[in-house]
Amino acid sequence: MFVDRVTIFVKGGDGGRGCCSFRREKYVPKGGPDGGDGGDGGSVIIRAVAGADSLADVVNRKHVRAPGGSAGSGAQKTGRSASDVILVVPPGTIIYDRDRGNILRDLTKPGDEVVVAKGGRGGRGNKYFATATNRTPTQYEPGEPGEERWLILELKVIADAGLIGLPNAGKSTLLSRLSQAHPEIADYPFTTKHPNLGVVHIGGERVFVLADLPGLIEGAHAGVGLGHEFLRHVERTRVLVHLLEPMPLDGSDPVENYRMVRRELELYRQELATKPEVVAMSKCELVSDDTIRARLERELGCEVLAVSAVTGQGLAQLVGRVAESVAGASG
Repeated sequence: MFVDRVTIFVKGGDGGRGCCSFRREKYVPKGGPDGGDGGDGGSVIIRAVAGADSLADVVNRKHVRAPGGSAGSGAQKTGRSASDVILVVPPGTIIYDRDRGNILRDLTKPGDEVVVAKGGRGGRGNKYFATATNRTPTQYEPGEPGEERWLILELKVIADAGLIGLPNAGKSTLLSRLSQAHPEIADYPFTTKHPNLGVVHIGGERVFVLADLPGLIEGAHAGVGLGHEFLRHVERTRVLVHLLEPMPLDGSDPVENYRMVRRELELYRQELATKPEVVAMSKCELVSDDTIRARLERELGCEVLAVSAVTGQGLAQLVGRVAESVAGASG
């Protein structure tokens, strides 16, 4: 199950109570205070780990509480501090404070982590309060409460290149041909309901990560269809690979389809329209000549590659163009 948005409650563990205690020794009738401090409560930590690709492991944990520290005891013994609770999420997870609305941390790389609910400090025992004028103090401190808050975890897939286009443009089939990914493929729209990632090998040890992103429809910038669920993931890609069907089943014009998708990107966020783009006409095995591709190049004013995930035509050229664009965007 792919999950890319989760709301959870987190609470750090409470600090342990300090101890009120006095020494009891055989030949010391009036022993001094020896109450130990309480242990610190555990914290809740969110950490990005390579290999995780969804928030599914977090979605069933609506309330995450770290354990509290142990109370102090006599003979100046400090209570045991509690262990931290670590939540594992994929790189690309943004953590929001739900009530304040601010971003706590954007975990972009494996190993990035943030303490979202700090554990409370343990209370001090009565030994701490002994003075020259108060040699038998009975004061001690309860432990401090741990922090608590509601969080929103939002995943924006991080990929070098993202496949965009209308539903049924052939994005999933192309991803499965270029990589070892196995997205759902069918002859009806919206078979892709969440991003799929695949690693494309260029040659030697050179690779780039390609994402098959859910298909766009008109009005997506306003939340129509998969709307924001789709566009959120486009933000993280360096290069866009725009696939166009030469002869859409609904009889629509591929040129207008291209412009509609570009318009939705721009209306959602202006920066998306400025990303490097590679345009390709998919399913070229269905057309008998180069007329449609030539028209697309003429009216769009850019190079349009002809590719077929079925026959393999143009795939090497496409991979080369995307690799060049990714290298340029990274540099």
